[in-house]
Amino acid sequence: MHPAPSVIIFTSLSGLGFGLLFWLGLGQPAPTGWVGFGFFFIAYALAVGGLMASAFHLGHPERALKAFTQWRSSWLSREAVAAVATLVTMGIYAALLVFAGIHVAPLGWIGAVGCLATVLTTSMIYAQMKTVPRWRHWSTPALFLALSLGGGALLSNNGWAALVLLTVAAVLQLVAWFTGDTRLARSGTDIGTATGLGGRGAVRQFEPPHTGTNYLLREFVHVVGRRHAQSLRVISFGLAFVLPVLVLALGLTHVTAAIAVLSHLAGVFALRWLFFAQAEHVVGFYYDKR
Repeated sequence: MHPAPSVIIFTSLSGLGFGLLFWLGLGQPAPTGWVGFGFFFIAYALAVGGLMASAFHLGHPERALKAFTQWRSSWLSREAVAAVATLVTMGIYAALLVFAGIHVAPLGWIGAVGCLATVLTTSMIYAQMKTVPRWRHWSTPALFLALSLGGGALLSNNGWAALVLLTVAAVLQLVAWFTGDTRLARSGTDIGTATGLGGRGAVRQFEPPHTGTNYLLREFVHVVGRRHAQSLRVISFGLAFVLPVLVLALGLTHVTAAIAVLSHLAGVFALRWLFFAQAEHVVGFYYDKR
């Protein structure tokens, strides 16, 4: 699929923001005063900034409020409801903690569960898509959650939790790559099933369906060169996992913590670009682009 910048920003920043809010909700840490304000400001800036970026990918951003009405059938709508409920809950928890010095632990726990629910619903937007076999796998929600919690632990200075969770996320990323590379071929989809002519024998394209481009080609058909993809995988894996884990293993200082956070953030952006660029939507078969 075409890796739209708005969706890359959304999935990268909102995951880190809700991951940080998760640890703040658990009281790890539970800062008050200006320190607490700084922690919650960063968390909300990432979470809300990411959610706002997602609106730019809508065909009609002015209709964004309608996303809340389809929660019975749409993971996008469930994500919107979960995000707002979580942000309101954590906002009350943060206000009491920062401005009154009151730590209402149960409220923070509810907010932490809401953070998990929000990240899970975000991941299920992609994991439930039958048209993208690479995404339709348990590793998609597992990786979204591991990256969110690992990145949040890194931002909240929970060193050991970040070390374990980023290691788990690294393993899940390898699983997603190595199993995902063959998932489209194993799905049984080809140009015959895409055109509905497979029952008549082998199908090949004589001419393109039309001479110009269209929405499907712009949005869902994007082919990444194998060598280019492999290079980006190595770079993104090193930035998102290897360097932060090495820094965590050696011990955090103010400087090394900043290096680990910036490295992880850059790596997550690269991972998300690959996530969309290598999605391999089955509509590509219809246009003979696979």
